Amino acid sequence: MQVRNDSGDSKAGSGAVIVWFRKDLRIADNPALRHAALTGRPVILLYILDETPGVRPMGGASLWWLDKSLKSLAQDLEKLGNRLVLRKGVAARVLADLIAETGADAVVWNRLYDEAGIARDKAIKAELKDKGVDCQSFNAGLLNEPWTVQNGSGQPYKVFTPYWRAARERLGLVEVAPAPTQLTAPSRLPRTESLADWGLHPSKPDWSTGFDLWTPGEAGAHARLDAFLKGPVKGYGDQRDIPGVEATSKLSPHLHFGEIGPRQVWLATRGPADQGDIPAAEADKFLSELGWREFNHAILFHWPHMPSRNFKPEFDAFPWVQDDAALRAWQTGQTGYPIVDAGMRELWTTGFMHNRVRMIVASFLIKHLMIDWREGEAWFWDTLLDADLANNVGNWQWTAGSGADASPYFRIFNPIAQGGKFDPKGDYVRRWVPELRNVSDDVIHKPWTKPLHLPAGAKRLYSRPIVDHALARARALEAYHSL
Repeated sequence: MQVRNDSGDSKAGSGAVIVWFRKDLRIADNPALRHAALTGRPVILLYILDETPGVRPMGGASLWWLDKSLKSLAQDLEKLGNRLVLRKGVAARVLADLIAETGADAVVWNRLYDEAGIARDKAIKAELKDKGVDCQSFNAGLLNEPWTVQNGSGQPYKVFTPYWRAARERLGLVEVAPAPTQLTAPSRLPRTESLADWGLHPSKPDWSTGFDLWTPGEAGAHARLDAFLKGPVKGYGDQRDIPGVEATSKLSPHLHFGEIGPRQVWLATRGPADQGDIPAAEADKFLSELGWREFNHAILFHWPHMPSRNFKPEFDAFPWVQDDAALRAWQTGQTGYPIVDAGMRELWTTGFMHNRVRMIVASFLIKHLMIDWREGEAWFWDTLLDADLANNVGNWQWTAGSGADASPYFRIFNPIAQGGKFDPKGDYVRRWVPELRNVSDDVIHKPWTKPLHLPAGAKRLYSRPIVDHALARARALEAYHSL
């Protein structure tokens, strides 16, 4: 089978075509944009800062990225002879107003797969079609649509390995839509709001100064992928779990905002692997992470309650602990466990956290502190640049043991052992927990076990653990057994 650009033919029309950008902030491999360009009609390029009730607002870090990504997209669109129109409000009203202003008689977009987004899009499509406005949607964000990968009984998969096997078999030849070379603008451009007036960049204070390692936008996404494929991917299987080494792609924010599509990542990786330029095993491991993203989106589509409810209902009885002080210590990287604190500080400073460390800090919050996974998911939603709903919720529930294909309940990461295994020399910890910069390797992950040599009268630089690992583990196991 082939992954096709499922554009179809638009009904005859002479008005402009509105392209509604959402999580597809790119020009290449954008089937909705390409479809609009191929009509030969004027194209109105629209981004809505959506205020539809029920649609989850972006967190602060995501808004920072959106600000930069929209600037990049606007510049790219201007090179094609058109302009990005910005509007804020309830999406249905914004579209209705823009259609009334411009006489546009067609609207196209690329699909999203969360419950609120689907409900919004269905309602808008029905309303527009009732008014005689042609309305079409496309797949730009996934290798496979969620409803197309089913088991032998015609049901969605709940386990990753058989899901990914079936998803890969279904792919066949992967194709991408080339970028249009021109986007005809209407004779009179509609008004646009000012991105600066939206205030997406933080101020008073500007807490984003550590985000300068990122380059949002389509060009930045491809540069990130190219750099990864030229080097780190060749040792990906062995080094991807080592947070002190630059061994991962860091593509997740770019994928989340659609600055690069999964089909593009697949082709850019699979081609060199097939030619022997990249070790096949490393390419397969990297692409399986793309598969985990697909799996999470499929789970969210089929079980839309995932953001608020446990996938496994037996976990509804879990005896969560309300501990605001412990939650705050976790959020600010003051738990007394160096690998946990390093991860939380990396997140706050850069808007990103290494994947292995994400598992460690999530396990700590849930199983050491017994705090509801939804508290952690909400914190990540606000502070992660790649705060994707399907991935964020799916990964938190995986760690809790309440999700699909979840980690077993008895897997309670020992932060001392995890630090020793994946950061043996303490490179990662010393970068993000400077209080421990001069601590020896043998105690870097358990500094409380050896007196620190401090100047006379100096205060302790690093806090003691807020919970004992052995006692916390026993408490968590007892709670899980109670289910």
